[in-house]
Amino acid sequence: MYLMYVDESGDCGMPGDGSPTRYFCLSGLVVHELRWRDTTGQLLRFRHWLRGKYGVYHDDELHAAEMLNKPNKIAASLQRLKKHERLAIIRHFADEIARLSDISLINVLVDKQAKVPNKGEVFRWAWYTLFQRFENTIRYQNFPGPKNTDDRGIIFPDDTDGTKLKKFLDSMRLNNQFKIRQPQGAFVYKNEPIKVIIEDPVLRNSRDSYLIQVADCTAFLLKQNIQPSAFMKRHGGNAYFNRLDPVLCKVACNNDSQGVVRL
Repeated sequence: MYLMYVDESGDCGMPGDGSPTRYFCLSGLVVHELRWRDTTGQLLRFRHWLRGKYGVYHDDELHAAEMLNKPNKIAASLQRLKKHERLAIIRHFADEIARLSDISLINVLVDKQAKVPNKGEVFRWAWYTLFQRFENTIRYQNFPGPKNTDDRGIIFPDDTDGTKLKKFLDSMRLNNQFKIRQPQGAFVYKNEPIKVIIEDPVLRNSRDSYLIQVADCTAFLLKQNIQPSAFMKRHGGNAYFNRLDPVLCKVACNNDSQGVVRL
């Protein structure tokens, strides 16, 4: 069984409606059930290290965007740190994520200035794509680490719109048509319903899950890589996404050197 923990960065609003962001990012951390304990144990050891170096408690959430942009919303142990120290924590976190040898990070990026009609389509397009990449990578046994011939997958999103996500998966299990480019360049349509993703998405509060906090950090760094804030650009944070290269799921998109599915 593969478990995928998902979080987002940016918003689904359209630029013409006042949204400050051009991009909406989804990131999913995928880990096999047989490596779940080892992975969470490694993250716990990292949190012990953070406690000793920065005084950040084990149950304090590492929410990357709020750590830099909304310090009044983060834990007191993080509020007392200087902004450059909070950025250093994000950098250390990225380096620790890159050392999680049994995970894969699937990333989807939607450019809202492309032909996307409304924010509902931004949300649907991103999640459909993430579901499909998760499904395909399980079916073709392209995730690292242990695997079984009949592996399945289950999804743990941050506490978002669970009703919509359930409808998306239900729909894809019944009718899932998509375009496939032929060798000569023409497109054909194929209907291939989702088969290996089981159950409804299980919503989790990111405060209670180190793995969703990894997905949050990944999505934040992806967005900052494409559309960095002035602070991140000035301090080199726009390049932190590159630190995750060892664990990026590059088979998710063969046309991108980092495997990012760019819509």
